[in-house]
This record gives sequence, structure tokens and C-alpha cells, in this order.
Amino acid sequence: MASPTRPPLAPPTASSSPSSPSAITPSADQIVVLYVIISMAVVIFGFWNVPGIRHLINPLKLFTIGAHELCHIIAAILSGGRILRITIDPHVGGATIVEGGKPTFILSSGYIGSSIIGGLFVLAGWDTLVAKIMSFVLAVGLILPLKLVRDKLTIMLTVIYEGLLIGFWFIDHAGALRWYCLFVGVMNVLFVVWDVADDRFFHKTNDSDCTQFSILYPGIGAHTWATFWIAFQLGVLAAFAVLGIMVFKRTSDEMNAEAARFLPT
Repeated sequence: MASPTRPPLAPPTASSSPSSPSAITPSADQIVVLYVIISMAVVIFGFWNVPGIRHLINPLKLFTIGAHELCHIIAAILSGGRILRITIDPHVGGATIVEGGKPTFILSSGYIGSSIIGGLFVLAGWDTLVAKIMSFVLAVGLILPLKLVRDKLTIMLTVIYEGLLIGFWFIDHAGALRWYCLFVGVMNVLFVVWDVADDRFFHKTNDSDCTQFSILYPGIGAHTWATFWIAFQLGVLAAFAVLGIMVFKRTSDEMNAEAARFLPT
């Protein structure tokens, strides 16, 4: 009597189910944000430096310069310095004159602070809820520098920018706020680029921090400092972009539903 035989086994085959994407792999919507960041950097460079056109972004320049100088002020106070004078102007730039304190700490705090503030606004470009929250920071930040400004054009433009900020709450479930905040974020996180460009092309009254570093450390030229700080801020921008990709993996519907629970519009 023949013993029963087992049926032949099929060779193992590779699974046909697609593997889950890596956490740092951007979705289709997130890829759009990355392209928009690059485009905004080019647009800001043009608006910041082209005569005539550069005045149209005065309110955002004031916010960016004001945030930068605020970081200098905080560092000066923390290190025991005394504030002698503060200048925040869209045409001549910003300056914080300090007596005492720790010069290296105070000077470094400007670009570092601009990078962190800009990075937080960049995160708003990935998520509507974050954009809603950061819009309050921007609303206050646009108004505060006006205490030091007497330029009627800048005051009028600030009113317009505040109006846009409010209006964007009601466009695409406040989704338009993402692009507004992202624009501000790129402007702040790459502040050293515009700061050095002002030095190079317009010879503004208030020197860039890179020039101040070269005065503080005469053995290192301003161009070397500029290269270092540009690389630093590009690294910060890249880090916040990766963080945004990893944390905010949501569809548009999921994003809108989450944002709608916070002051729905």
C-alpha cells in the first residue's frame, strides 16, 4: 500500500502589499510646501532688495527686524547689560546699543533667535492649527514696532497686512493662513541673507551682525561670518522642514477638522 504524499509547496514569494513610507518621506501635499519655501525665499530676496518694491513689505520687515532686535535685548538683559538705544527701521535696519553684558552672547542671540522664531512660523506652513495659533503672534508683532515708526506708508501698509491676516481666517477654512505664516517664517529664518544683502547693496546705516562680528573678532572677516551664519540658518530651516514633514502627516480633511476645533470659521 502506497503511503500518501504531501502536495508540493510553492516557493515563497515577495509580499505584494506596499511597504509603509518612511516618516521623513513627504506626502504629495508636503512636497508642494517644500517647493513653496524655495519660491518664497527667491521672492523675498527680490522684494527685500529691489528699490521701490522693497517698501511694499515694510510691515513684515519691521516684524522681522523687531523680532531680531528683541532677541538681542533679551540676551543683553540676561547677561547683565544695559540697553542704551534701540532702532527698528525698515530702511536703515535695526540696532540695539548695549553697555556691558557678554558681547558674543548678545550678538549671537540675534541670528539664533530669528532662526527659532522663523522655524516656528515655518511649521505653521505644514498645519492649519499651528498657523491659527501663530497668527496671533504675528498680529501683535506687526503692531508693536509702529511705536518707533512715523512713516505714513508703513503705517497704512501695516493696516492692510493686518486686514489680510484677519481675512485669511475665512479663506479655505483658514488654510490661507498657512502660506501667510510660511512667508513670514522664511523671511525670519533666513534673516542673515537679507541682513548681509542690505550691507552689500544698500550700505545701510546700521551694520549687519556679520560686520559687527568681524569688529568683535578682527581676525575673522565679515564674509566668513556671513558664510557661517547662512549655513547655520539653512540648517535650521532644513531641520524645521523635516520636523514638519514628520509631525504633520495629515490629509487636508484631517487638518481642517483638527483646526475647526480651535476658533472655527
